[in-house]
Amino acid sequence: MSAIHIVRDYPHPPEKVWRAVTDPELIPRWTATGAGARPAGFATTVGTTFKFIANPKPGWSGVVLCEVLEVREPSLLRYSWQDESGGEVTEVAYRLTPHGSGTRFTYDHTGFTGAGGYFMARILGAVRTKMLTKGLPAVLNDLDDQGNLRRQIPLDPKRP
Repeated sequence: MSAIHIVRDYPHPPEKVWRAVTDPELIPRWTATGAGARPAGFATTVGTTFKFIANPKPGWSGVVLCEVLEVREPSLLRYSWQDESGGEVTEVAYRLTPHGSGTRFTYDHTGFTGAGGYFMARILGAVRTKMLTKGLPAVLNDLDDQGNLRRQIPLDPKRP
């Protein structure tokens, strides 16, 4: 079985990181450094079904179906992940822990099986690493101490 495991430390409190990774208005700002995705119907309530909608690519509609499985604000978000066209159901977990004067963010995406799963984990892992290394820090730096955007930068209008 293949998995993605990424750990990043951010010089921001857990509540601020939680807001950046769970606020539907902020999520597209940090996912834009990867495939770009916006959540449709997302809420941090167990049982919520939602979609991540990104720009389609050859062989992929750009839509992922998800369901919130577990929430412990501001330390854990766990949800299922399945391509709209079917295939295996995998699982994503965000774990936030205080670390020094900031937050350690652990991203796990598990459940990839077989050769196809191995390659999918490699591809998604590279994209997620970029989002968590470049995209999320930029969003965190744009939030004030109350978690509000300091400046309103419009998202790319070509994005879904």
